[in-house]
Parts: sequence; structure tokens; C-alpha cells
Amino acid sequence: MIKRIYEIIEIAVADDRASQYYDLFMMIVIIASIIPLAFKEQNLIFQIVDKIAVSVFIIDYAMRFLTADYKLPKLKGYAFLVYPITPLAIIDILSILPSINVIGSGYRLLRLFRLLRTFRVFRAFKLLRYSKNISIILNVLKKERKALACVGSFALGYIVISALVVFNVEPDSFPTFFEAIYWATVSLTTVGYGDIYPITTIGRVVTMISSLLGIAIVALPAGIITAGYMGEVSRYDKEKENT
Repeated sequence: MIKRIYEIIEIAVADDRASQYYDLFMMIVIIASIIPLAFKEQNLIFQIVDKIAVSVFIIDYAMRFLTADYKLPKLKGYAFLVYPITPLAIIDILSILPSINVIGSGYRLLRLFRLLRTFRVFRAFKLLRYSKNISIILNVLKKERKALACVGSFALGYIVISALVVFNVEPDSFPTFFEAIYWATVSLTTVGYGDIYPITTIGRVVTMISSLLGIAIVALPAGIITAGYMGEVSRYDKEKENT
């Protein structure tokens, strides 16, 4: 029984209808629970939706806690202690806590939890567990982590070097090194808010070079992720054909 519950609440496989319906149901509940965040005023309907959603989240968390042995087979016997501190379990808790004030909003202490209302946005991260496409992207990031880390290190080094150059070339426009770092970051990503910018010829030349190189650096991780994603999709399609 517990094993079957685990199979249903985990990411659905191609031939498990119950698991597919459960994933779809949870995605609908998550999206519905996030909609009230787009409105400043909360009405009765939003409060009812929130109570229903948090009740579903609590039941889902309880089922995942009960099936922790299957989720973490290598930690059998200790899985129930380790599971609550896993990343997705923490996201589950953070998505539940902001609504705890529905238990008794009249108590002064519980009103403090209203400050956690913003944490309801963590419910969006629960979609990571139920979306197959997001799961594929996460697998790509995991497999390509070394290449992405290399590109990230290169970008970080380039930001620091650009900031050092412009900070010394144009000290009047950049009073602090942090502002130079900020400028280098927005230049690298080609965002260019225009709130901080060089005014001398040398500073502008550095900006142009930084922007041109920034396009190449930003394109690298996009290419790595795209290639990895296409490979994962191809592998998933082949596995689906073989089943």
C-alpha cells in the first residue's frame, strides 16, 4: 500500500494513469494557490482557495513523509529524519507555513505568520516535482554542471576584471568598487539600465568591449543548456517508444 502511494505521488511514468492524474491535480492546485498573489486585496474566494490548497499540501507532505523509505532507499531506517531537510521538503514546508494563521488568526502570535505571506511564492517551486519538462531541464543542469560552472567562473572573472579596469579608468563615475561591479554585471548581460555609465572616451571604449564580449559569454550557457535539453528529449522519446 505504502509503495503504491509512493509510485502515485512521484513523477508519473508513461503507463501509470493514477500518477499522471495526481501530478495534473497537484499542478492545478499549485497554480490556483498562486493566483491570489497577483491581487493586493484578498476576498473570501481567495481565502477558501488558500485553505483548500494548504490542506492538499499538508496531505501531500504527510504522504511523502510516510514514503520516505522509498524516496531515500540508501538511508532506510533514517529516511524519516533526513527527508524533512531535503530541498523539496523544505519548499513544501515553506509553502504551507504562510497559511498557518488560518488556524486562529485572532491570536497575536499567529499574526506574525502573515509576514510570511510572500513565502507562498515557494508554491511555484513545487511545480518542479510534477512537470516532466522541468525535470528534463534539471537533469540537463545536473549533467552539464561542470561546463556551466566553467562558464560561470569565466563570467565572474570577466566581471571582476572589467570592474577593476573601469574603476581605475573612470573613478569619478564610479565612487565605489561595488558600483563598478554592478556596472560590469549589467554590461556583461547587455541589460544596460543606464543609471551608472562612463562619460569619458576611454570608459566608453571599455563599455563597448565589455558589451561585445558579454554577448558571447551569455550565449555559452544558453547553447550548453539547449544542446543538453535536445539530447534529453531525444533520449526520453526513445525510452517512450521502447516501452
